[in-house]
Amino acid sequence: MASADLRRELLCSICLTIYTDPVNLRCGHNFCQVCISQNLNTQNRATGYSCPECRTVYRRRPALMRNITLRNVVEHVRSTRPPQEEVTGICCTYCIHSPVPAVRSCLHCEASLCDDHLNVHSKEPEHVLTDPSTSLENRKCPVHKKILEYYCTEDKTCICVSCRLAEEHQGHQVETLEEASEKKKEKLRDVLQNLTTKREETEEGIQSLEERSRKVLEKASGDARRVTALFKDINVWKNDLKKRILSEISKRERQESLSLSYAMQKLGIKEIKLSRKMKNIEELCNMTDPLTVLQEPDTGDLCDPEEGGGDGDTGGHDTTYDVDFDVISFMLHEGFSDIMRNLETIVPPQQEEILSQPPNVQSRGETGEKQDEPERAEVMAEGVGDIVIDARDGGIYGEGPVDILLDINTACNNLLISNDLKTANWTDINQNRPETAERFQDYPQVMSSRGFTSGQHYWDVEIRRSAIWMVGMCYPSIDRRGDQSHIGDNNKSWGLCAGFKNRTNYSVVHDEDMISLHTQCCGDRIRISLDYEAGKLSFYELCDPIRHLHTFTTTFTEPLHAVLCVGKGSLTISVEAPALRDHHQR
Repeated sequence: MASADLRRELLCSICLTIYTDPVNLRCGHNFCQVCISQNLNTQNRATGYSCPECRTVYRRRPALMRNITLRNVVEHVRSTRPPQEEVTGICCTYCIHSPVPAVRSCLHCEASLCDDHLNVHSKEPEHVLTDPSTSLENRKCPVHKKILEYYCTEDKTCICVSCRLAEEHQGHQVETLEEASEKKKEKLRDVLQNLTTKREETEEGIQSLEERSRKVLEKASGDARRVTALFKDINVWKNDLKKRILSEISKRERQESLSLSYAMQKLGIKEIKLSRKMKNIEELCNMTDPLTVLQEPDTGDLCDPEEGGGDGDTGGHDTTYDVDFDVISFMLHEGFSDIMRNLETIVPPQQEEILSQPPNVQSRGETGEKQDEPERAEVMAEGVGDIVIDARDGGIYGEGPVDILLDINTACNNLLISNDLKTANWTDINQNRPETAERFQDYPQVMSSRGFTSGQHYWDVEIRRSAIWMVGMCYPSIDRRGDQSHIGDNNKSWGLCAGFKNRTNYSVVHDEDMISLHTQCCGDRIRISLDYEAGKLSFYELCDPIRHLHTFTTTFTEPLHAVLCVGKGSLTISVEAPALRDHHQR
């Protein structure tokens, strides 16, 4: 028995075999090194680690310390134990010196027997033999201590012979254990068949969804490739169109220059002839001899007959330089037609009719009269301008404006937050809000309630009566008190500010590194643009024209929240500047 007790002490509680390379935790429990390592790998480190035996919790993954003494004991036991001692499962009750596997168990004796003890065991009928079992007492009636042989279908319990004759089971329908077991197995087989059918249907459903998901991914990937190729073609077309238009303008310029040069030469010759004739006439007018004056030809004869209508050469000539808008309009029309044909392959059917229409460029009407060329050029310029602005908005500002609300639970007690959670006003009156872990304590700052973990977004901030302010974004793990809680004075926030380092210029700050942009503050609206996946945070001044101030580039590892710091006056979050709204409405 001492050997069996020692063997139980040398069993790992995870694999239930003798220790292999035993290690222990700080709580004192021992395990196989492989077993405890695999067990710790399956635990959630966010909630901590625990000992599999006593459930002691560790905040960090516990270190594994080798138990040299226990390892020596295990090696000694393995080297001195006979080969047959290495058994698992149920052992013979009567083999006390070494564990021997049991082949049968006696319900009457409540003992397990090996082959040797089974040969000498009693053959009496009351000694019922079964497969080896460790719970032999469960196979006897707890009241009469007799073997359970019957099953009461009304009470749904196993009973012995004495229970069957007792009052509580008199008149009840009773079956043998084999009959009741077979009936239950039939029901279980039916349940198993139903469950098997449902599992197969579930597997088919999973396969169908996986196939649909694969098709969706393939379609999205194909659409993305086609859109990328289309915009690449648009850029190529745009550059080619620009070259063609500039070439046409240069060609027209040379033609007009040659024409004007030729006209100027003709006018110069005419000027010389006119000057000569004017001189002759003046000399006649100055003569005192009447005979000489009368003998000279008439003044009408003095003019060159072919120049009698001399003004006709120049009188109708327009020296103003004009671009041939007809040619430019045709080039734009052809380019847009190519783009529309490409778009038809990726746009939804209900939009094909709209997108396939050519831009607002009109050619000659049915009467053959040419439409007003400056008006046509203006229409084309507006169309191209809209494309440029839309491309700019998409490329700089992201998918679209987002609605930002301030989180009053983070607002410092020197800030007043408006009812619509859009405006933060500085005040010297303490608001006496409860001091919590998420509230800024030392700086007049407030965070947004919404965080971003993906996508492209933008929003605007309006500055009112504030010469000292800062806007930007931060991680929710930023400190809420002390110097490290100020925007930009840590590696968890990025900010654009005015009035801190230079009263007239913008500055940007991150990780205590403040850089002056040498750009004077001339607007009262700032746009913040975020591209999370690209790791870009950009700031723009919404003036005319819009100015790009600075872009931070990094790899974001946490959700990003908008954050405001108000030294004086107020900051208000809005979605879109009035100038841009007016443009989109037009």
